[in-house]
Amino acid sequence: MLQNILKNKKSAYFIALLCTLLWGTAFPFIKLGYSSFAIADDDTGTKLLFAGFRFAAAGVMVLAVVWIKEKRFPVLQKSDVLPVTSLGLVQTAAQYIFTYIGIGFTSGTNTSIITACASFFTVLSAPLFFKNDRLGGAKLAGCALGFAGVLAINRGAQVSTDTLFGDVMILFSTISAAAGNLLSKKIARNRSPFRVTAYQLLIGGCVMTAIGFLCGGSLRFDNFKSLFILLWLAFVSAAAFALWTGLLKYHPASKICIFNLLVPVFGTVLSGLLLGENVFRIETAVSLALISAGIVFVNLPGKRREKNEN
Repeated sequence: MLQNILKNKKSAYFIALLCTLLWGTAFPFIKLGYSSFAIADDDTGTKLLFAGFRFAAAGVMVLAVVWIKEKRFPVLQKSDVLPVTSLGLVQTAAQYIFTYIGIGFTSGTNTSIITACASFFTVLSAPLFFKNDRLGGAKLAGCALGFAGVLAINRGAQVSTDTLFGDVMILFSTISAAAGNLLSKKIARNRSPFRVTAYQLLIGGCVMTAIGFLCGGSLRFDNFKSLFILLWLAFVSAAAFALWTGLLKYHPASKICIFNLLVPVFGTVLSGLLLGENVFRIETAVSLALISAGIVFVNLPGKRREKNEN
């Protein structure tokens, strides 16, 4: 039944919105997690450890669901080990390692703008790997509108030029995210998207956990609030990545990945609701309108109907 829902075009858009909303909740909850675990701004090791625990736990959650569904423990086939491990290293480990290094050396504005480019990288590069995912004028216009929306939510993007190292790290993170989307679509083509998600999150999370420990990171689980925050973030990753991988399996990557532009919008609004930040500005509404228009343009039907890449 879930497979049919993922295949359906209209329900796919709703699920993509749900995924971006879930990822948007990560913005305030990561801040709450840092506060609850008393993680200092410059403690990269503990931040990596925190993220590693999050993604490893997410992998275990998806693995448990697949185990219950299939009524047997899901083991990777030998032919699946290399591609799934590669996905875990690129989409989870590399993306978030570069992110956590970069955010310590650049501004939130730079991070938001550069990270949003992952959607554009995916839209522009997908035709190189998937022949039926064509690039046309409507998609280019959609990318332009979406980027204008990202600039709007960052109040015109008054970007500093003194953050080159951090910006490069965030750019590497963005490239890893775009590459992860393309790899995910390719790898999930003839495989269960949920099994792929489970192991790539588990592998990527374990790599980040090991690096966090090696960098001197440490976490203390001495209150329920900290545990709840970590489990919620794990659930967000488990649900969103599993559904997202399923969507990429059945739909053109460009039409799904453009929805990622909504993540900073949802993150901003939810930060206002949960953290009391002053985010309800005209820029937020303008950003949402521009990004929504961009999503519509990217998803306009072309001259020839784009087919599934299965």
